[in-house]
Amino acid sequence: MRALHLVAEWPVDHAAVAAISPAGTARAGDTEHGFRLASLTKPVVAWAVMVGVEEGIVTLDDPVPAQIAPGGATLRHLLSHAAGFGFDGEQPVAPVGQRRIYSNTGFERAAALLSEAAAMPFGDYLAEAVLTPLGMGTAALRGSPAHGLWGTLDDVVRFVAEMRRPALLASATWDDVVRPQFADLAGIVPGVGRFDPNPWGLGVEVRGAKSPHWTGRGNSPATFGHFGGAGTMMWVDPVADVGLVALTDRSFDQWAAEALARWSELSDAVLAESGGEVAG
Repeated sequence: MRALHLVAEWPVDHAAVAAISPAGTARAGDTEHGFRLASLTKPVVAWAVMVGVEEGIVTLDDPVPAQIAPGGATLRHLLSHAAGFGFDGEQPVAPVGQRRIYSNTGFERAAALLSEAAAMPFGDYLAEAVLTPLGMGTAALRGSPAHGLWGTLDDVVRFVAEMRRPALLASATWDDVVRPQFADLAGIVPGVGRFDPNPWGLGVEVRGAKSPHWTGRGNSPATFGHFGGAGTMMWVDPVADVGLVALTDRSFDQWAAEALARWSELSDAVLAESGGEVAG
């Protein structure tokens, strides 16, 4: 796919990209390089939590113990950045369900709850529930369940394929994951801007009407995915039936404005080459 070779112009030491469509999977760049995936970890962790929900180990809508999250917060709140926790920090900074506050703490608490309920380390549960079944053989959690996953391009391609055509989750569960939760909440997408509303699913950001955005101008409002502070991103557009992964080893903060522009350009080029239409 010609569009993927745009990555050769990016100001990074290592980059790898892949597009997943009905025509197959195309790759370019440093496909064997191990990348810090940063917050691409969150959707993978959310997938593991939802496996736990389907197995009956945890519940999505019962209040979690107060030591995990006070104020009547549920796993649904934690996975959709609606539990009131700040970006980091042990104590909530807002009431439950009032604001969309992007939070590492919320995902760490969700992982802790699942680990306790399953009576096993979270990293082991993640491997057994998601990484091993999907064949993400070189992926490994090194630290926080909010941002500690490392892996290669093929690891992330396998997860994006799962996001596009779920095999680990029932279709009704997948529908819940990619549907905006507490849809009217406003909040900030870090590094992008404030949006009202700011739709978010369970572990994945939903594009909705956000503009400007880190996906392409041609991505549908149903597009869902995530980007990470390591200069990484992935999305699935269920309308176009296309998924995209772009991994780099340059911190997002070091080239934020350019990264957003490059990701958007790549997204539109992939959509166009895959038969999608780019909005004007």
